[in-house]
Amino acid sequence: MKFLHISDVHLGCTRYNLPESPRDFFDAWIDVLQRYGVEERVDFVIMCGDFFHKRNVPPETMNYAVAGLQLMKDAGIPVVAIEGNHDQKHNDSEYSWLRSLANWNLLHLLEPTNADGKIGYEKWNDGCGGFIDIGRARIFGSHWYGASANWAIPMLTSAIKENRREGAFHLLMLHTDVEGHQTHPIPALSLSALKELKSVTDYVALGHTHMHYEIDNWAFNPGSIEVTNIAEYREKRGVFLVEVAEDNSISAKHIDDYRYRPFQRIPFNVDGFADAKELTEAVLQTVSREAHASEAEKPQPIIEIILKGQLGFPNSVLEMAEIRERAKVTTGALHIRIKNNSVPVDYAVAADIEEDASREKLERRVVEDLIVRDNRYKTNITDISEAVIGAKRLALSDEEPEKIAEFIAQRSATNVRSI
Repeated sequence: MKFLHISDVHLGCTRYNLPESPRDFFDAWIDVLQRYGVEERVDFVIMCGDFFHKRNVPPETMNYAVAGLQLMKDAGIPVVAIEGNHDQKHNDSEYSWLRSLANWNLLHLLEPTNADGKIGYEKWNDGCGGFIDIGRARIFGSHWYGASANWAIPMLTSAIKENRREGAFHLLMLHTDVEGHQTHPIPALSLSALKELKSVTDYVALGHTHMHYEIDNWAFNPGSIEVTNIAEYREKRGVFLVEVAEDNSISAKHIDDYRYRPFQRIPFNVDGFADAKELTEAVLQTVSREAHASEAEKPQPIIEIILKGQLGFPNSVLEMAEIRERAKVTTGALHIRIKNNSVPVDYAVAADIEEDASREKLERRVVEDLIVRDNRYKTNITDISEAVIGAKRLALSDEEPEKIAEFIAQRSATNVRSI
């Protein structure tokens, strides 16, 4: 038996408002489906959440979704999906685009029941269900649980145990961060909770975190298939092509050989420059030396230039347009993005942080610098910064207001106990 494990397709993502972005995500996904689904003749494809980038799906994006799913249907390969935080239905509605795609018989959307606070499973029938049988595989779905993932795992374990099939390969699809592997500063599923599922599953198919990792040759996260934000450009991402032997042993191959747009980030320290033209020439020399130029028959790169350090003249004098245009000619890039993190000496916040720090690390440092200025919170900087950044991340992920409020309440209770 062979299957393809994909997650975080993010169809419809409009990265930096570039008109090419939505097509980039479709091109990556369709290339993966053709090369590692159709040509490898897999038995099924699983997509572990965030198929769409937003709940409100533009017509162009829906066309892309139908085209890819129809390709698999024509090849006789079923596609099984779960909701992620980006494409989950609203609490006050029974409708979502994933449910529509399931009703159109283009995919199987797995949704466990939740009655009186207890998770349960019903077998897929007539367009809905919590688990489905495809050959020897019994595939279980799950919801997006967010900060409540640790609460949900024992109930998922119990519900799967009640619905196991003798001799089957039991697979659970789960959209969540996992402790020690997350890139988001919000509560993650603990490793000990995750491993409760070992007693009832042969393979846990993860999604949500946009980087590849594996746990015990049993839990697998492929990463997103495309870069949704340049901060992710260094993370390894891709898909898993999984072969299952008769004894249910696993051979999972992580693949990143498919069509995707290359990204590069080039830091430049502005310290010591007192003239804008001199700075422009120095930046362009660095770009010429370090940038990966566009390659024939491959997508043009997107390059981000980060200006850091203490600027010796007003920001308004920076020759941003000239740097962009000349760098674009030099590299053949689709887009040159300049991120000006330089600051006047009097306003230096987090100025001593390393030049190539991630967005998450820079954000955390800025928040901590602001918190430390208030004597009431100086002894509890880490917890408070995690609460601030976590609440922001939940809001940006279109999390329900009630869940954000619950998260803030949990963090506030922890902070009060620690003060």
